[in-house]
Amino acid sequence: MRPWLNWTAGALGSAIVIALLAGSTFEAASRAKALRDYPAPGLMVDIGGRRVQLDCRGSGTPTVVFESGLDTLGSLSWSAVHDQVALTTRACSYSRAGVMWSDPAPGPFSADRVAQDLHATLIAAGEKGPYVMVGHSLGGPYLLTFTVRYPSDVAGLVFVDASHPDQIARLAAAAGKAFDDGSGVAHIGGVVSGTGLLRLLLPKGPPGPHLSEVAAKAVGGWFPQSLPAVVSELDGLAATLTAAGFGRTLGSRPLVVLTRGEKSPPEVAKQFKISPTKVIALDAEWLAMQNDEATWSSVGRHQVVPGASHYIQLDQPQVVIDAVGEVVKQVRDRPGV
Repeated sequence: MRPWLNWTAGALGSAIVIALLAGSTFEAASRAKALRDYPAPGLMVDIGGRRVQLDCRGSGTPTVVFESGLDTLGSLSWSAVHDQVALTTRACSYSRAGVMWSDPAPGPFSADRVAQDLHATLIAAGEKGPYVMVGHSLGGPYLLTFTVRYPSDVAGLVFVDASHPDQIARLAAAAGKAFDDGSGVAHIGGVVSGTGLLRLLLPKGPPGPHLSEVAAKAVGGWFPQSLPAVVSELDGLAATLTAAGFGRTLGSRPLVVLTRGEKSPPEVAKQFKISPTKVIALDAEWLAMQNDEATWSSVGRHQVVPGASHYIQLDQPQVVIDAVGEVVKQVRDRPGV
């Protein structure tokens, strides 16, 4: 019996190796195709041995800088609003290290490195501040860290359903339990990102009604390359939020906080194994944290966007465009700008 088992195990092992080799070959060809079909918009900016993708359009001051959330969209997160903002002032979006076209960064992840990378990229590209910074989701805390490190470079901010420094503890308290951050599944995805498997599991269609078909295909084409960087950011989430907590004092910088108006769907209760009442409590706590964010500036304003999901810039891009324009005008109206 043992020889038969040994043969079976050997055959299975060989089949797995062949499948991995075939998958890796498929993945390599797919990555080459993504590079050919969806080249980086804008510039690839060298910041000392690695490159960061930066897409700047339009002219005028202050320059608007977009920071995406914890996802693989990179600069394309802002594709529905970028051109319209660029009609009235200079506007730059970029992809963080390892996401979409940007080269991965060496060493452990940190929010401070995100700030340094963005600053170095803007300087190397010849973009001049002060900037109006626009951050979606985790992009909000990244911009708080940027503001702490480079305070004279930040003239105003727009938060788009931005994460709050205290959200881990506050949401856990509202739900009555700690949440699984999804890092386990994300790590598995990162491990198999080079095998071609992820391409077979990619969701079809754009993540929002205003992400173009081309942009959606580009995000899908680059997804396996981007995922390991997102996993690293997810691992650093708690530290990122802690660092952002030191940036809550924004003085008199113009600030608009935009918050999703769409309630959490019923599926959230099943997903996190909590009661529908707790889901309502989570939404209320998120709104309370968004209200708090608006108090970080003496001239902060909070706006709930009815019908918009977490991706307000894709669901209702005009709201984001208007908020950015409002902050740009306030900055321009100040002496010396």
